[in-house]
Amino acid sequence: MGMVSKTKSRDEWIQRELREPLLLSARHYPIVTVLGPRQSGKTTLVRSAFPDHTYCNMEDPELRALATADPKEFLHRHRAPLILDEVQRVPEILSLLQVHVDERPSEKGVFILTGSHQPRLRESISQSLAGRTSILKLLPLSIAELTSADVKQDRDEWLTRGCLPRLYRDALPANDLYRNYYETYVERDVRQLIELRNIQAFELFMKLLAGRIGQVLNLHALAGEVGVSSPTLREWLSVLEASFVVFRLPPYYENFGKRFIKSPKLYFTEPGLAAYLLEIRTPEQMSRDPLLGSLFENLVVIEALKARWNHGLDADLYYFRDQAGFEIDLILSRQRRLFPAEIKAARTFRTEHFKNLEKFATWNESIEPGAVIYAGDQEQVVSGMSLLPFGKTASYFGP
Repeated sequence: MGMVSKTKSRDEWIQRELREPLLLSARHYPIVTVLGPRQSGKTTLVRSAFPDHTYCNMEDPELRALATADPKEFLHRHRAPLILDEVQRVPEILSLLQVHVDERPSEKGVFILTGSHQPRLRESISQSLAGRTSILKLLPLSIAELTSADVKQDRDEWLTRGCLPRLYRDALPANDLYRNYYETYVERDVRQLIELRNIQAFELFMKLLAGRIGQVLNLHALAGEVGVSSPTLREWLSVLEASFVVFRLPPYYENFGKRFIKSPKLYFTEPGLAAYLLEIRTPEQMSRDPLLGSLFENLVVIEALKARWNHGLDADLYYFRDQAGFEIDLILSRQRRLFPAEIKAARTFRTEHFKNLEKFATWNESIEPGAVIYAGDQEQVVSGMSLLPFGKTASYFGP
């Protein structure tokens, strides 16, 4: 009945960095929840890590109907240890999981949950599972993970193809994959969360967002271009962020004695989707596109985010811009120290790339010398500042 299995769907073909934090959490918590966008590899990871757990996919209509109508009967038929995939589809069951684990306080790792809609799970977890679950986040493959699997690509190939696991596991054409990904997951998930009446306006909004990567969004201006109200766009944007389609990078609020920008900047969690929405189909087209710099910045920011989440850490990532236009692209706040980074799409290093880092370091004693992350292949240290190829992003922003 339904999609229930005692075996994993297929071996985990790339060792995911989140695997160890996942196994560690399962030794300490009765429930572990893995959140992330569709097709990021959550199912493959948890089934590989917990091959003896029964697997239930809650997208399956038959399973979902039973879990919704009679959650006690569902858990009677499908006994722990149990993987519940896309559990946000049946939030009713979480209160029963609470009862189960409270009655068996010595059991750990008995329920492994995955979900792609943060708000529904967050609300249900805060009500039913507070203190009983560890929450981890998984994005698509990182460059470090793919490199470890001997995938080697140029800057423009990374930007055009992106990092969805199926792209590499199944050797799918990138354009076909992202078209289906957008139509099957992005639009459908938005419809599940809100009443989306105008698909054409939403698609235009998505394309306009892709064209504004790395910018502070002006939703009022976008509303005029899309033809819907600012509150509607704000709701759409919140849903996209909650579904891990986009990521808003907050500004750093430390008072340096200057006026600074207080609005977040926007990035896509999957660079390949942004390229698809911008109709960039080939690496050659990417290399000539006027948005190359912004898309490269998107890639590095998301690689930094993966470096944090893949180790079970909070993001702790920011940017800084004052009202005079001085900006630091990316900052990691770690143990009351600031680790700034400038992001350059250039393949050739120039000493002027360090200019903003040198200036920023004089503002506060908590600021480290920082790094320039660029599209070349040199790696060196100059006056305490690091020059890093973008494939080494994780080494700077990791634990």
